[in-house]
Amino acid sequence: MREPARDKGRLEHILDAIEHIQNYVEGVTFEQLQSSPIVKHASAYNIQIMGEAAYWLTNEFKQAHPATPWKMIEKTRHVLVHDYYQINDEILWSIIIDDLPPLKEQVIRYIEEFN
Repeated sequence: MREPARDKGRLEHILDAIEHIQNYVEGVTFEQLQSSPIVKHASAYNIQIMGEAAYWLTNEFKQAHPATPWKMIEKTRHVLVHDYYQINDEILWSIIIDDLPPLKEQVIRYIEEFN
């Protein structure tokens, strides 16, 4: 069951996962990501964590914060888990570079709402 009291913790899991990924790719180029299975797989794993945590957020919380693409985050997790053999490096890189920074800002604001 999804409990509102746990939404903050799930947001903290998302934030932790984003920060892990950002640490993995600090100073890394797209070509280096492609040639580093460790960085690529660790990043993909943390995106899976983000998707799972987003899935378990309460519907009330997600509806109250529609600026965040919760369904897309959840679907990305499903793709990485079920179609793991088809991970597209360019899409993964785009998520890391383009999508994670604004998501991180949103999640930080959401966590602050609980404080």
